[in-house]
Order: sequence, then structure tokens, then C-alpha cells
Amino acid sequence: MSPQPEPGRPAPGMLFEHMLERVRYEGAYPTRERAEEVVRAVLAALGRQLTGDERVELAARLPVEAALAFTAQIPDTEKLTGRGFVKDLATRTGGTPATARWDTGAVLATVAQLAGPELLTRILTQLPAGYALLFGRTERTHAA
Repeated sequence: MSPQPEPGRPAPGMLFEHMLERVRYEGAYPTRERAEEVVRAVLAALGRQLTGDERVELAARLPVEAALAFTAQIPDTEKLTGRGFVKDLATRTGGTPATARWDTGAVLATVAQLAGPELLTRILTQLPAGYALLFGRTERTHAA
């Protein structure tokens, strides 16, 4: 019998190949290679946005190959909104905003599972508006 993760905790170590297959399924990509391109592009873009303890903890929960793509980026000094993130990804990959949004959702849904709810909440607190939807969560508004 394999050990089960505690409620609210992410599943222990996913292999990169499993991550690619999950993203390939979520994004309906025709090949593993296309899924890998998307994973690397989205994680590099996220690596330019996330800093601090959340960056370190997320990197530790990603498969090694994914963590390398994520941490190879130096965080930007100016944070992009969720919409800006998608637009920037589209520009960098030569895609459209619609395909960049699709790619982002396919990858970040898997990243959200690996992060777990507690770390994901902290990540979303650090990032500007618009990222919750990219991770598959509803956007919460803060009371004034």
C-alpha cells in the first residue's frame, strides 16, 4: 500500500515525464515534444514573476527539469498582471494571446496541484490580479 499525502498537501514528487503527460492531456497537445515546449515556456515566464520563499518552495515541488526551467529566469522588477503575463508569453513564443492563455492554463493547472493549496494561496497573494484564473482558481477580491 502506497502512502497517501496528508489532506491539503501536494502529492510527493512527480516525474517530469508524468508532468508532461498531464500537461499534454490538459492542453490536448499532439505530441510530448509540444507539451514540453509549452511547459518550459510557461515555467520560464512564471520564473520571471515569482520571488522569495514561494519561488524556492515551488521549485522544490517541481520535477527537476521543470524546476531548472523555472529558476533559470531572473525575476523581473516589474510584476505583470495575469493579462500582462499572457500577453508577454504570446510575444516571447510568437503565439497569439488565445494560444498563450490556453498554454498557461494547461501548465499552471498542473503546477497548482504540485504546489498544493497552501503554497498556491501564498503565490497568488504575491502576484498581481489575474493569476488565480490562470491557476484554475476563482479570483478573489479584497475588501477595501
